Amino acid sequence: MPDPGSMSLQRFYQDHVLDDTVAREAGFNPYYPLIQSGLDDPIVIDGKPFINLASNNYLGLSADIRLAEAAIDGIRKYGVSMCATPVASGYSDLFRDAEDALSSFSGLEASLIFPSCYQANNGLFKAIARQGDLFLFDRCAHSSLIEGIRSTGCDNRPFRHNDLEHLENILKRSTSHQQVFVVTESVFSTEGVMAPFLEMYALCLHYGAIPVIDDSHGIGVIGKKGRGILEYSGIQDFQGIYTASLGKALAVNGGVVSGKNSLIRYLRYFTSHLIYSTAIMPATLNALLRVLQIIGDEFTEISGRLWSHTNRLAEALKKAGYRMTLSESPINSICAGNSLETLQMTRRLFDAGILSTPFIYPSVPEENGRIRLIAGANLKESSIDQAIRIFNSIKDENS
Repeated sequence: MPDPGSMSLQRFYQDHVLDDTVAREAGFNPYYPLIQSGLDDPIVIDGKPFINLASNNYLGLSADIRLAEAAIDGIRKYGVSMCATPVASGYSDLFRDAEDALSSFSGLEASLIFPSCYQANNGLFKAIARQGDLFLFDRCAHSSLIEGIRSTGCDNRPFRHNDLEHLENILKRSTSHQQVFVVTESVFSTEGVMAPFLEMYALCLHYGAIPVIDDSHGIGVIGKKGRGILEYSGIQDFQGIYTASLGKALAVNGGVVSGKNSLIRYLRYFTSHLIYSTAIMPATLNALLRVLQIIGDEFTEISGRLWSHTNRLAEALKKAGYRMTLSESPINSICAGNSLETLQMTRRLFDAGILSTPFIYPSVPEENGRIRLIAGANLKESSIDQAIRIFNSIKDENS
């Protein structure tokens, strides 16, 4: 007679086998590529040079020697790790200075730095939610936001993507809830479209809702000085909650939650994802301080290169006949068909020396596969030229 314990273990492992059917049909798995270099141009994969159109290194500062030197200086003074959570003995003066610098940069009163933006978004909502609250979120919002919202156990409801009328209709019918939160992103990373945040913010103020904006793909990218969605929208004295990744245009890693002083002080003691996680490394904090200085001094020049690359690539792709999303940001996304077709196109690009980011089901609907391309400011003009030649060649082969 079979051992019940053995059968249970067998069933568990059978239930947790990766279904990689689409990758096997495409003859290619684009995920977890083994990068063998920093984010220079080109990058190196399997010993071969690639044009990197996959990373979120918008301003091209990840491999900047000034950041590397700042990181090393941080290690020299503080060591590799503080080996403690911020609430214990992991909160150095460097940590405080980085939080203050981020608050000043984004135009908010106070900030908390988390090990990742995923942790920031996951931890935030459980800390602020109360029984009877309602969370409204854009149906295309990042999974970290949606998972964080659903972890609260509060009522939650998606609204149609960037649909102000639909959002207002829900707000009108939500007066019985104790507090309503409206959650969205500034720049949606799959397609590059932007939220109509100024109008959304006005709705929140009118109906007494708390706006929560994830500016991960906006901070360091949009706004006259690169300071993100609040600068871009002309919003001052923001009455909501702001989150962002530090691992995209800001070129380091970690996440931030910013807002009113009183709220941030409360979150310091009631956000488990912060107080039970080892503090972010001193090297990262010192590099973050340096990158904020660089953006402050050089944003116009760096951003000019980013947009030049973005626009050149967008025009070439459209001219070649690729179907593109209606991006408003330095993201070019190809509408690539179903999951199999998306991976097949990604493979053709990879074989030709371009690293890109494919989005397939369940990240997007099955028939709406996307290939995201970000042409960072550090790329050479010759790399953009070569990328355009490759895209034209691939299109010609499939005409």
